[in-house]
Amino acid sequence: MLLFLYKNMAYNFFAMISRMKYIERWALMRNSRPENLCEHSLEVAMIAHALCVIGNVRYGKNLNAEKAALIGLYHDASEIITGDMPTPIKYYNEDLKNAYKQVEAIADVQLLHKLPDDLQPVYREIFKTQEGEDEAYMRRLVKAADKLSAFIKCIEEKNAGNCEFRTAEKSTLSSLNKLKRELPEVMDFMDDFLEPYGKTLDELS
Repeated sequence: MLLFLYKNMAYNFFAMISRMKYIERWALMRNSRPENLCEHSLEVAMIAHALCVIGNVRYGKNLNAEKAALIGLYHDASEIITGDMPTPIKYYNEDLKNAYKQVEAIADVQLLHKLPDDLQPVYREIFKTQEGEDEAYMRRLVKAADKLSAFIKCIEEKNAGNCEFRTAEKSTLSSLNKLKRELPEVMDFMDDFLEPYGKTLDELS
């Protein structure tokens, strides 16, 4: 204990990251069950990992599935600082979209500076896109995993009898159908794994 006090290792990064559980998503909509950013990030991480595994096994890709999972875990970490900006506002026009991206980038830098100097380069590789075709493709799959997670949320809300997510489900499915044409991993995940999300626990057993 004395050694800990002497070193005074007051780095706030992980204490900040732990606050993801306080950031609620879908803030403008009525939810049958609230979803926090921590839950969403875990789901994105698992789906992103699966998409990369599918790419490697079925399509001969050379994707870093483990890194994709890490990127998924941290992909919305900036929202600890910015909050969850509703999608209709974030993407209202190109000016707002670009401005929000700048805000997210600044928030990411603020988070990285809460790490010790010697650890920052490791985490910067998670937060910042690196060069390379495989890296770019892998990050596209993480974004696709984000969309899939949003669609799964819509399915869950619909099954709970909540019609509030009807429009979100339609627009998200439209986006996923476009991605399927470019990313076969997304098509495979939707074909192989989406349907059971509508089942009860007894039906899954």
